[in-house]
Amino acid sequence: MKKKIAILGLTTVMLGSLLAGCAKSDPAPGAGGTTGGDAGAKKVTLKMFQFKVEIAEPLAKLAAEYEKANPGVKIQIDTVGGGSDYGAALMAKFNSGDKPDIFNNGGFSDLDKWIEHLEDLSDQPWVKDMVPVAKEPMTKNGKLYGQPLNLEGYGFLYNKDLFTQAGITELPKTLTQLEAAAKKLQDKGIQPFVNGYGEWWVLGNHFVNIPFAQQPDPNAFIDGLNKGTAKIQGNAGFENWMKLFDLQLKYGNKNPLQTDYKTQVTEFATGKAAMTQQGNWTQLQITQTNPNIKVGFLPMPISDDAAANDKLPVGVPNNWVINKNSPNKEEAKKFLNWMVTSDIGKKYITEEFKFIPAFTNIPADEKILGPLAADIIKYSKENKTLSWNWFKFPGGEASSQKFAAAMQAYVAKQKTKDQMLEEFQKTWDSLKK
Repeated sequence: MKKKIAILGLTTVMLGSLLAGCAKSDPAPGAGGTTGGDAGAKKVTLKMFQFKVEIAEPLAKLAAEYEKANPGVKIQIDTVGGGSDYGAALMAKFNSGDKPDIFNNGGFSDLDKWIEHLEDLSDQPWVKDMVPVAKEPMTKNGKLYGQPLNLEGYGFLYNKDLFTQAGITELPKTLTQLEAAAKKLQDKGIQPFVNGYGEWWVLGNHFVNIPFAQQPDPNAFIDGLNKGTAKIQGNAGFENWMKLFDLQLKYGNKNPLQTDYKTQVTEFATGKAAMTQQGNWTQLQITQTNPNIKVGFLPMPISDDAAANDKLPVGVPNNWVINKNSPNKEEAKKFLNWMVTSDIGKKYITEEFKFIPAFTNIPADEKILGPLAADIIKYSKENKTLSWNWFKFPGGEASSQKFAAAMQAYVAKQKTKDQMLEEFQKTWDSLKK
């Protein structure tokens, strides 16, 4: 999930766009149908507030397609991302009275925060086609409150040509194998890793998720942290994860704290490093930077148990939700349904947004989505996936940002390993309910 600027993948994904509608209570149209097209229909402007900057342009084009098919409907899209705090911006919208009809929600703790404003979407026709993993983040007390944008996954991206140059014939699936590969690369004069630790979400969302996801039961561990019966310090998953952290620092770039997302992806795409921690959302930028690069995914191992480590974290980066107090909510529902059932909507999701659909009724052509999405789909079909857990952290982004700050202090040698893990525990205890 590239978070914000991508922010930041199980068998297929979906994306959504939204909106549309006429306040007149006409029958719900079929895919591509019209609503309120008669001369007496009331004109409606649906306000959409979203954070995925990378789809802003094609999303506007999709909205125009819907407007064309539904006279009287105007879709107004407001995109906030690229490092901005979407949550704060959304709260400001609600506080000012300029409440959007459709907006984004990450699920879990974010769902709890906003649930009083959200429409129950459990009865919508597209629900039956959702992949199972996409339901959990937005389900509360048996009700579904969001439509998933898509599926995304992450891990170590690797440059296949550089691996070949270094004589790496077997892809690493354990910590020992990963270090052996890094040594081979280094011996050939190839930088093994480029680490983009200038971005808090790379650390505080995606990287710190690994020791949570590698717990025997991640949800039970998180519940234990909330109840005070589990601890981060001394936990085997976190102790092992620190070995992976140190390995990346040992074989990585010299200035990881000054390396932002764009620089990280560009240096990887131009062959300055053989591996980097990122997700399939980087595919477009990588291809634009270097059309001839051959890339794929590696797992992020924290031990020498190949079966336990040969997995990729896959999940739903965000969801479309509807303001339950919107006078246009029924029209918004019609648009969401149109987006994931009409030929035009499905085409935009895969071909224009380059999303792995979160719906079984939307086919995903791996040749169109790219090799990174193809690897995510492959791991998902083989049921070799790890969970995304940062939306379950107490305080939402606040905890992730504090985790990241402690990790950055460790990278800068301002904290020891024990001090960093102690800071994690203090952060959790201070933010949990």
